[in-house]
Amino acid sequence: MTDWAGDAKNASTDGEFVRDARYISDRIVASIPAGSGPQPMPGTDGRVGELLWPAEPGRYRLMAARACPWAHRAVIVRRLMGLEDAFSLSLAAPTHDVRSWNYAGVYPDGLDPVLKIPRLQDAYFARIPDYPRGITVPAMAEIVSGKVVTNDFDQMTIDFIREWGPYQRAGAPDLYPDELVDEIESVNELIYPKINNGVYKCGFAGSQEAYDKAYRELWEALDLVTGRLSERRYLVSDHLTLADIRLFTTLVRFDPVYHGHFKCNRSKITEIPVLWGYLRDLFQTPGFGDTVDFVQIKQHYYIVHTDINPTKIVPLGPDLSGLLTPHGREALGGTPFGDGTAPGPVRPDEQPTAGHNPLYPA
Repeated sequence: MTDWAGDAKNASTDGEFVRDARYISDRIVASIPAGSGPQPMPGTDGRVGELLWPAEPGRYRLMAARACPWAHRAVIVRRLMGLEDAFSLSLAAPTHDVRSWNYAGVYPDGLDPVLKIPRLQDAYFARIPDYPRGITVPAMAEIVSGKVVTNDFDQMTIDFIREWGPYQRAGAPDLYPDELVDEIESVNELIYPKINNGVYKCGFAGSQEAYDKAYRELWEALDLVTGRLSERRYLVSDHLTLADIRLFTTLVRFDPVYHGHFKCNRSKITEIPVLWGYLRDLFQTPGFGDTVDFVQIKQHYYIVHTDINPTKIVPLGPDLSGLLTPHGREALGGTPFGDGTAPGPVRPDEQPTAGHNPLYPA
């Protein structure tokens, strides 16, 4: 089946969740002069998914949603790199129907204020009429044409770091340094399939056997990550990298959603001292916790996934105030931003709703 919320999926014959990982894989890069049009990637004939677009401030809009962990990565990287003036941010409503993410209740008249569309679907169809895959966030859309350029969530964040250098803030951290890329991607070979996607494999399993397998793999991976983080403050090196961002967006959703809704219930993160300390450390770091909206996260999962939660009842808990308590992980050494600096305050129009996050009390 297909969940147009960005969890494009189907089930294999043995009930295993399979994510549709086919994306519009065009890239936005620095090597093409601003003002020029897209060019074919070397060695291709320039079909959709084979184009290079110029990194040009004001040309694109990041289409995201607070609820989605994949979009959350892009929102964090944009903030840490200080790219707010380079490309604007659109935030969809937390719930949607089969047609796609929409802007009802978010913007006046339910229209994205820049692209003037009621649904993200419209930007996809402007690029590819009757686009047959998941209408996913994050996506980068070209403002003038109204067309989606790319929805390749992983490459997108790498390109925010590496291709938008002239437009990044002074003091932007290097989240993907050359000398650490191999280690970052090696860690991702564990985290992505077994943790980031592993919680979905548990939640959307279509058989007991598929669920049991996914559950064991998830907790084996979380145990390995716990061991790694017991001796170091961050996953790779002595400062934040893209690896930490990739893990954070799953961990911060774990107790509110994945533990119960997706049956990932061996333990809560609050019951695992190392992971609980690590999560608090990141949450309290500018650029991480200040991008989270727990109410929208819970609304999305518990209302949209009617096959799992047919009543659409959204839980009031858990109590998340503990995220602001001391974590003590400074004792492990390292600094969050290495040779860089922390980003400034979140722009008022991009702050989570008051009362949806312990950093923003009602």
